[in-house]
Amino acid sequence: MRILTQGEGGLVVELGEGIDPAVNARVHLLSRAIASRLAGEVEELVPSYRSLLVLHDPVRVPRERLVEEVLAIAREVEATVAPPPRRVVQIPTRYGGIHGPDLADVARLTGLSEEEVVRRHAAPVYQVLFLGFTPGFPYLGGLDPTLATPRLDTPRTRLPAGSVAIGGAQTGIYPVESPGGWRIVGRTALRLFDPHRENPFLLAPGDGLRFVPVEELEVEG
Repeated sequence: MRILTQGEGGLVVELGEGIDPAVNARVHLLSRAIASRLAGEVEELVPSYRSLLVLHDPVRVPRERLVEEVLAIAREVEATVAPPPRRVVQIPTRYGGIHGPDLADVARLTGLSEEEVVRRHAAPVYQVLFLGFTPGFPYLGGLDPTLATPRLDTPRTRLPAGSVAIGGAQTGIYPVESPGGWRIVGRTALRLFDPHRENPFLLAPGDGLRFVPVEELEVEG
């Protein structure tokens, strides 16, 4: 663990290296702990895979004091066993065909059958590490390493909302129609982002997620 400075009003707390669901769980534990205990001293908290950006007003809150307070909380979190996901969201997914145009390529690149790719992709309970790229896009931890597949050489300019994709060693879901370079293996009809809902986002960092293969999918477009 280490703390780096980010400009005049930012601290970056690094809790580990690489993409590790256990490290990411501690990042979110730290974020919640700081939000609860230092609410009057921080302005914003921005979690990532392995670090937390803590923004503050350096005139009102001296950096040296904040570093000591954040370090004390971070040490407590570092010694804490990360809890299991607060909930596990089921994602009905139609794999292959028009909804998963890259499934055959993933099978070819991994040396697996299409059926085995689907089985391995749907087997884990993934962890939502954080949301980004587009509103509600979940970066997921827990992909079977045998399914790691290079991104497309040329990204598509338009992907339908709900596209389930693999990019490198990660998997995720495109919540809205957008460009994208990950390989599309399926699609879900669930709306991960809806600005008209009270809570626009279906998923939150720290959630568990499981893909559930289905035979039929009713989607618009």
